[in-house]
Amino acid sequence: MTNIVLFGKPGAGKGTQAEFLKEKYKLTHLSTGDIFRYNIKNATELGKLAQTYMDKGDLVPDEVTIKMLQSEVEKNPNTAGFLFDGFPRTISQAKALDVFLASKNEIITATIALEADDDILVARLLDRGKTSGRIDDQDEDKIRNRYQEYNEKTAPLMGYYKEQNKFHAVNGIGTIDEITVRLSDVIDNL
Repeated sequence: MTNIVLFGKPGAGKGTQAEFLKEKYKLTHLSTGDIFRYNIKNATELGKLAQTYMDKGDLVPDEVTIKMLQSEVEKNPNTAGFLFDGFPRTISQAKALDVFLASKNEIITATIALEADDDILVARLLDRGKTSGRIDDQDEDKIRNRYQEYNEKTAPLMGYYKEQNKFHAVNGIGTIDEITVRLSDVIDNL
């Protein structure tokens, strides 16, 4: 199996790029955002709990996120691999994912970070918020709070995966096609 973690700040293009990568490499795309929205829309117990954190612009606690993700992995036993989009976001989540995958005799193959300037990303999210209906994309203060959370909790993942020689940074600015080529170059050379 090929298991890739795709991460970057909100608005970096993870969801857009994941659509291309899942098709090209036959991966099952697991987006924590999509998983959260499904659980929230269907008013599951975990969904209601996740919503309280998302409304404040905070990250959802590890135990809630991990339970949702494990459920989705279990639903796809015959996949060629997984593309994790938005997870893990903390070192403790990365360790929990490693333990979970090890229980299935699997590992993370690589992590790829889409990197972009905060001001560019804020503009992207505010623009997306005009049509997405997502409250967390319509308030610049909430967006910047999410970036602060990312810097404090997610950025340390770079070191965690660098120690394992699994970290790759990709410039997230450019056309969708240009960024897809950059990502494909990394994956093709794993």
